[in-house]
Amino acid sequence: MNNNQGNPPNIPKPPPTLASRAIQPRFGELVQSCRKLAMNRLAEHLTGVFGQVDDTLFECAEKAENNQIQTLFFDNMREIRRQRPQIERRYHQQIAQNFADFLEGKLKEQEQPDEVDAEHLALVQNEDYEESLQVTNMVSRVKARCAQQLFALEQRLAVLNNGQKLGEDRNPFGPQAIAQAFREALAPCPFPLRIKTVLYMLFDRHVMQSLDSLYEAMNQRLIEADVLPNLKYSAQRKPSAVRPTPTLTPTPTPTPTPTTDSIAPTAPVQTTAAPAGGAQPTTSPPPATGPTAGPPPAPSAAPSAPAAFDLSAPPPSDPSALFSGLAALLSEYRQHEGDAPLLGGTRSIASFGPRGATRTYSANELLEALNRLQEKSAHELAQRLQHPQPVEELKADLQAQLETHSSLPGQQKLSDQEADVIDLVGMLFDFILDDENLPDICKTALSHLHTPYLKVALQDKALFTQHHHPARRLLNAMAQAGVLYGSEGDERGLLAKMHWVIERVIQGYSGDLALFDSLLEEFNEYVGTLKHKVDLRERRAVEAAKGRDKLLDARQQAVKVIGKALQGRELPAIIRHFLELTWTDVLVFIHLRLGPHSAEWRRACEAAEQLAWSATPLDEQDREHLQRLRVTLLDNLRKGLELLGGYHDDGIRRLLQDIVACQHAVQAKQPEVAARLEAQLPESPLGAMLGEDAALLDSPPHSGLSLHAQLLAKELTRIEFGTWFEFANGDQPRMLKLSWFSPTTHNYMFVDHSGQRVAIKPLTLLANEMEQGLARIVPPERSAPLVDRALTAIYRVLQRFTGRVAEPS
Repeated sequence: MNNNQGNPPNIPKPPPTLASRAIQPRFGELVQSCRKLAMNRLAEHLTGVFGQVDDTLFECAEKAENNQIQTLFFDNMREIRRQRPQIERRYHQQIAQNFADFLEGKLKEQEQPDEVDAEHLALVQNEDYEESLQVTNMVSRVKARCAQQLFALEQRLAVLNNGQKLGEDRNPFGPQAIAQAFREALAPCPFPLRIKTVLYMLFDRHVMQSLDSLYEAMNQRLIEADVLPNLKYSAQRKPSAVRPTPTLTPTPTPTPTPTTDSIAPTAPVQTTAAPAGGAQPTTSPPPATGPTAGPPPAPSAAPSAPAAFDLSAPPPSDPSALFSGLAALLSEYRQHEGDAPLLGGTRSIASFGPRGATRTYSANELLEALNRLQEKSAHELAQRLQHPQPVEELKADLQAQLETHSSLPGQQKLSDQEADVIDLVGMLFDFILDDENLPDICKTALSHLHTPYLKVALQDKALFTQHHHPARRLLNAMAQAGVLYGSEGDERGLLAKMHWVIERVIQGYSGDLALFDSLLEEFNEYVGTLKHKVDLRERRAVEAAKGRDKLLDARQQAVKVIGKALQGRELPAIIRHFLELTWTDVLVFIHLRLGPHSAEWRRACEAAEQLAWSATPLDEQDREHLQRLRVTLLDNLRKGLELLGGYHDDGIRRLLQDIVACQHAVQAKQPEVAARLEAQLPESPLGAMLGEDAALLDSPPHSGLSLHAQLLAKELTRIEFGTWFEFANGDQPRMLKLSWFSPTTHNYMFVDHSGQRVAIKPLTLLANEMEQGLARIVPPERSAPLVDRALTAIYRVLQRFTGRVAEPS
C-alpha cells in the first residue's frame, strides 16, 4: 500500500541558500508555495495511475490472444505492485530535482527526438523508439491543449527567476519534464514494452490530461502574488508564412507529427516572452481553426530517402522507415511509369487530371472537394453500404469535384505529394477489397471509409507511421473483428455494429481524431462481449472433447485388451461377440470409474483372456485346469455384467449358461453345436456415445508415417493452443484454430471462428495432411494488423513495379 497519497514521499527540498541565489528574496515563499502545489497535485494524479493498473491489466489479460500473453499481463500485475514505491519515489525525486535545477539556473534544454539524425536513429533500439513516441505524443497533445496556460506560466516563472527567459521545454513543470520524469522512473524496471505502453496510457489519462487544472492553479497563485497579473496571450502569423500543400515526402526522422483538427492546420504562431519588468507581449489574434482553416505550414525540406536506405531490401519493420520507403518508391514509380495501374489495377489519381495543367490545387480546394464527397456519401449511405466502394470510382469522383469547382478549369492538377497520399490510401483500400482473410460483407463495409481516411492521411501522416494512431487502430480493430467473427452465426450483429461505426465516421469526422478514439472504445466493448460468447462456446467444446477423449482412451485400451485375447484364435460367434461388444464395455466402464491400475481392471482383463482361451480346443491337462477355474471365471463375468448394468439376473444367468454350453461343445469337438448358440447381445451404448469420434480408433500408428511426416508430427507435439491452420476445402480453404489436443490419445481438436468444434484429427492424420499440402500453419504475418499487412504488401508491389525486385515466378 502507498501511504503517501496526496503528499509525495521523501522529496528532497532545495536548500534556501541555493534558492535565494537564483530568485529574489521576496519570492522565496511564493516559489516554495508553487512547488508544494505542483508536487501535491502530481502525487495525487500518479496515485490514480497505479489505482487503475490492476483493472486495466486484468481487462487486457481477458482479451489476450493466447495463454502466454495472458500470463504476461498477470505476472506484470504483481511486478508493478512490487515496483510501485520505487517508481513513485524516482518520479517525485526527478520532478523535485528539475525544480531545484531551475532555481539554480542549471536546468538544461530537453533533447528533442526530432534532433536525432537518420544514422543515429538506426542505432536506437525499437523499444526505446516506441517509448519516445509515447512521450512525444503525450507532450504534443498537452502543448496544443494548454498553449495559453503554458505561455503565461513560463513568462511568470521567468519573472521569479530574475527575468531569465525559459527556453523550449525548460519549464520544470512543463509537459516534457513531467512525461520524461515518468519515463526515467520506469527505466530501471524490467517491464516489457507491452506493459509500459499500458502504463503510459494510464499516465496520459490521469496525469497529462489533468495538467490543465494544475497550470491554471499555478497561474492563479502567481497572479494573486501580483506576478504579471495583466499578462495576455495572443498569436500572430509569421510574415513569411507560405501556402504549401499537404505532403507525402519521406523524412529521415521518424518523429510523428502532432495531430491537428483539420486537413489544413493553422499557420504557426510566434510569441514574445514578457520582459522581467512585466511588459505585456502584444500580438495579433489567433486565426480560426477547423475544416475551412487556411493551408498548412511549409514542411521542412527532406530528401527522397535516407542515403543508406536500400529500396531493394525487404520491407523494413519500423513503420516510419516503411513509410519513407513507400514515398520514395511512389516518387520513382510516378517518374518512370506515369499512368500504369497500381496495386489492385487502379490508376494513379494523376492520370485523371488534365494533361496540360501547370497550376496546383490548394489544400483548401482539395479539402472542400473531399468534404463534398463525404457529404454525398453520408446522404446515400444506406444504399451505398450494400455495395463496395471501388477505389477508381472514388478517384474519378474526386477529380470531377475538383474540376467542377475549379476557378481555372483544365489548368489545375494535384501536387505530386498530394497525389502520392491519395494513391497510397487508394492502394490500402484496394488491399482491403482483395484481402482473403476478410469476409466479403466486411470488405464491402470497410471500403466506405475511404474518403474520411483520405482526409486523415492528408492531415496527419502519423496514420502511416504510428501503430497507435487512433484512426489506424479503429480500422485494424474492425478488420480483426471481421476476420474472427464475420462468418459466425451472429454476423448480423457484428455487421450492424460495423455499419454503425462507419456511419459515425462518415457523418461526424471533420478533423477531430478524438472521434476515432471514442468509436474504438465502444466498438471494442461490443467485440469484447462477442469474444466472451465465442470463448464460452469454445470452452464448452473443449470440455466436451476432454470427456469424449477420456472415453476414447478407455475404449482404445479396452479394444487393445480384447484384440490381444482374440489374436490367433478362431472362436465361436457367441464368445467373440460377447468379448467384442459386451466385455469391451465392461472394460471401458471399469477404466473410467476405477482406473487402469485397479484390481477390478486386472481381473476383468484376466477374465477376457481366460474366456477366449476356454473357447479353443484344449488338451486333457488344460481341460482339468478349466474345470477348476470355471467357477471363478463365471463369477468375474457376472460381477462385470452387474457393474455395467442393463442386464437382469435372468438375462445374466441365461448368457452364462450359453457360454458354459459353448465351452463344453468346443471341448467335445462339436463345433456345429457351438455355432448354433446365439445370444441376444445389445449394441455397445458406450461405443455409441463416441459418435463420429469412433473412427479415431482406426488411426494409423506412428510407425506408419514417412520420415518427413514423423518430423512434422514431432513439431506438432510442441505447437501452442490458439494456432491457426488452413485446410484445403475445394476452392475455398478453411481457417480453423487449434483449441486443444489430448496428451493421451494425441487427437487435435479444431474450432472455427465462432468457437464451434469442427474437427478432431489424430496426430498421424494431421501430419500426413501437412506433408501432402492439405493443411498448413497460417504464417504469422497473416495475423498481423490489417494496415501493417497492407503497407508491407504495397511496398513489395512497388518494389516489383519499379524493378527493385524481380517479379515472382
